[in-house]
Parts: sequence; structure tokens; C-alpha cells
Amino acid sequence: MLKEYKSIKEVVGPLMLVEGVEGVKYYELVEIEQKNGEIRQGRVLEVNEDRAMVQLFEGSQGLQISSSKCRFLGHGIELAVSEDMLGRVFSGLGTPIDGGPDIIAEARRDINGEPLNPASRDYPSEFIQTGISAIDGLNTLVRGQKLPIFSGSGLPHSQLAAQIARQAKVLGSDSKFAVVFGAIGITYEEAEFFISDFRKTGAIERTVLFMNLANDPAIERIATPRMALTAAEYLAYEKGMHVLVILTDITNYAEALREVSAARKEVPGRRGYPGYLYTDLASMYERAGRIKGNSGSITQIPILTMPEDDKTHPIPDLTGYITEGQIILSRDLHRSGIEPPINVLPSLSRLKDKGIGKDKTREDHADTMNQLFAAYARGKEAKELAVILGEGALSDTDKKFAKFADEFETRYVSQGYETNRSIEDTLALGWELLDILPKSELKRIREEYIEKYLPSLVGKGDE
Repeated sequence: MLKEYKSIKEVVGPLMLVEGVEGVKYYELVEIEQKNGEIRQGRVLEVNEDRAMVQLFEGSQGLQISSSKCRFLGHGIELAVSEDMLGRVFSGLGTPIDGGPDIIAEARRDINGEPLNPASRDYPSEFIQTGISAIDGLNTLVRGQKLPIFSGSGLPHSQLAAQIARQAKVLGSDSKFAVVFGAIGITYEEAEFFISDFRKTGAIERTVLFMNLANDPAIERIATPRMALTAAEYLAYEKGMHVLVILTDITNYAEALREVSAARKEVPGRRGYPGYLYTDLASMYERAGRIKGNSGSITQIPILTMPEDDKTHPIPDLTGYITEGQIILSRDLHRSGIEPPINVLPSLSRLKDKGIGKDKTREDHADTMNQLFAAYARGKEAKELAVILGEGALSDTDKKFAKFADEFETRYVSQGYETNRSIEDTLALGWELLDILPKSELKRIREEYIEKYLPSLVGKGDE
């Protein structure tokens, strides 16, 4: 029998103070029953001797504390998990919102998860094909990696997220592939876009969606990514699936964390965010990975919008420390009509070398990747020089590099949001572009690969 308390002392905003409590734990769920039978929920944020600070999920408006009863449920927020979650849409707190029946739980899991023993982690090493050349060819995603997308306000990260969710697959694997999509603090229009896109393309059959809208409570915003990760852990480690987790938008999550921190009157850190922002983000990002002896895995793509396009803002800055690289979207490329506007030069996948090469993608992948990076960087420099000094100041070779940079952006990076390129298509396109340059400039590719793959030389050895 759960003990009831009638000792609610005060309510300030979404916070409520209960006195005279016994045996209460952090993050324990709480029910507040009013005189008319209405029940609201909350969770314990802080415990000090016999006083508990409770955060209400639905807010405190209209709450009559003198006649309300408070029950502590003895457990944290839990998610009912089952393989039947695939193809379903849930609220940020795990309630079905697609008109379908409730999930018959195979198990219930605490959304805060259990820490992984670092010694049991397996190293990410398998290539995931997203069908997007700027990622597959140059900033390769590897199974078990966490690779965030840094975007800006108004940039098309939603379309990119939907494209990755539709197209991603692990090559040469018989294991089932699933996508868990967690939307945090998005608008109703964005939610409709994701749901209708997944339904239209059939991708929803392998997808679990958690939708937290902008008008939902801040506490739900904090729970949503953990709901998504809990579902992913069940599908990966209990059902042996390769699971791709896409979380958008982490900035909305951090804003909710700041709101809760301010309500608790905590000492603020950088830009008003709590000092534990790094630890809190790490507790989510580090739930990606592979476990030795388990066929399942969790690969994570968190998406965040950088306030004022500032990479040094605390959210992208701390995210960059925890994760294994970043994909950066460029406002200039977006204005130029490049879709998706991925800026490959500052983008980075720290594990790309582990997922490419012979028997994974193709033997020439690493060499062509390095050559494309170098040629694009030199082409950008040549174009900047032409702006300052005029095209007449460029050598013939510089003009070819400038042409390469333009072709690279319009043909390689820009492919739209519907095109799904195989890794062979991406590598072949890279070689076509490298053929613009003099063969003597291909200094980062082994001669045997040039003879084998460069379009202008292919077949000449047989003549």
C-alpha cells in the first residue's frame, strides 16, 4: 500500500514542496490527487531530510494544495517496451498518439537506463550507408557511433533527418535494421512532416517515433530523448537489431534543462545553462555503442540548431567533446541552392577510417576521400583568390581546381532529399570529378587505383 501525504506546503510554478516524507528517492514518480479525483503526475527532483521537491508534469495551475493528496510510487518514469512499438507514434512520455491500441508490454524499463561497463563495449567498425554522398564518401557513419548534425535556425535539418531515417542501412548484414526517432520541442507542422513522410515512403514500418511538441511541458522535453533511447536499447540488446537513433532538436532539450534549473534556483553556468549540462548530455550520448557478444547496436545522430550559428555556444561545444565528430550545415551553401547544404571541410567523422576500405566499402575509398578533401579546399582557395585579384591572376591549374570546387558542390554534395546513392555511385562520382584535374595533381591516391578507376584511363591499358 502506497503511503499518502497531505503535507504539501507550497507550489511555485512547476515545483511543489512536500514535507514529512520517508524513504523517497531521486527521480521517483509522484501522483497528486485532488479533491475532485483529478490526478496529476510529477517526479522528485530533490530530497532534503524529510522534505521532497517535486516537479509537476502538467504545471500547477488550478491545483488546490490544501485538499490534495500526494503519493510516491517507488519507481522512476518507465517505458513499456515491445517489438510491436515498430510502426507506432508515441507522445514524449511514451503514450500512443496514433489512434492505435496500447502496447502490450514485454517488459518495463526505467528510462534513465543502466550504465554500460566500458570494458564490455565493442569498437565501432561497420559502415552504415545513408545514401548521402557528403556523409558516405567523406564523413562516413559507422555502426555504434554518435555523429551529431550541427545546423542553424531555418536550415533544412528536418529534411536531412527524414532522408537519413528513410535511407540508412547496414551493408552485408542480415540483422534487422530499425530507426528510433525522438522529436524534442518541435512544432506541429514539423511533427506532421515527419509522420507523413515516414508513412508515405513506408519507412514507418521499421520506425518508432516519439513526438514532443513545443507546447508540451518542459519536463516531458527532458524525458523524450530518454524514452527514445530506452526503446532503442530494448530493440538493440534484447532483439538483436541495428538501431539508428535520431534526436532533434537537442537545443530544445537543453533549453528545457535550463528552465528546470532556473526554477530550482541553481547557480547557473555558461549562458545560464546548468553547470551539469556536460554530464547530462553525456548520459544520453554515451548510450550509443555496441556490446561484445551482442549482435545489436545503437548508432546515434543527435541534431542541434546552433544559436546564432555559433559553434562555440555551450550546446554544440559540449556535444563536440562527447561525440565522435560532427556534420555541419552551411547557410551559404543553402542560399546557393545546394541540397543538403553540408559543409564538408569543417565536418568530421572521427571513426570514418574504421568503417571504410576493402570488404567494407571499397579499396580506393580512403585515398579518394583524402584527395577530394584536399582538392575541394584548394579549389575554394582559388575561388577566393579570383574574387580578390580577378580570374586573370589564376594559373591554368588553379582554374581547374576552381572548376572542380563548383562541380563538387553542385554534383557531389547537392543531390536533393529524394536521391539515394549507393556507395559505389558515390565513389564513381568522386572519380568523375577528380578527372577534371591533371593526373599529376592526384598526389594522395596510389597509382594502381588511378589506373584502375580514373575514367579517362579506364580501358586504356587494354588497347
